[in-house]
Amino acid sequence: MAIAVALAMDAFAVAIVAGLAVAPMTKRHVFRLAFHFGLFQALMPLLGWSAGRMMHRFIASLDHWVAFGLLLFVGGKMIRAACSGNQRTRTARHDPTSGWQLVLLSIATSIDALAVGLSLALIGSAIILPAVIIGVVAAIFTCVGMLLGRQTSILWGERIELIGGLVLIALGIKIVLEHSIL
Repeated sequence: MAIAVALAMDAFAVAIVAGLAVAPMTKRHVFRLAFHFGLFQALMPLLGWSAGRMMHRFIASLDHWVAFGLLLFVGGKMIRAACSGNQRTRTARHDPTSGWQLVLLSIATSIDALAVGLSLALIGSAIILPAVIIGVVAAIFTCVGMLLGRQTSILWGERIELIGGLVLIALGIKIVLEHSIL
């Protein structure tokens, strides 16, 4: 459970930003993001576990750069959308709960789960129950994060999307720094 909560923190942070960006937010938006984040968080440990020892060095040397690149891309799109000034166009074209942005965010927030799956394989642990728990916790944290982000957006107004984009980029930088220092 502790691993699941730790892994869900990136999903939670991105969900807050998604809640800031989507207006008006519907139950469908929340479901899509929570479902995909939960699914990817559950599948990545399975993939990591399956990769085994052979892929460890390759995965460990690139995972943080992939996450950084994806978060930089999506965060940059959010910043550009925030600066465009057209609320209707921004919401329609930059919905982080659909299309490629949803896929990219799902991958970016679940790459650490890949490494966890690999670690579980190396210690000979089972994977199905941990993967399910990781996925469910990520989905719950995503729902809470989106709702929190929506409330913040209501209080702070439209330009909060700019801050959200900067938060995604900062999260990407944090991931790279954590992997570079350790």
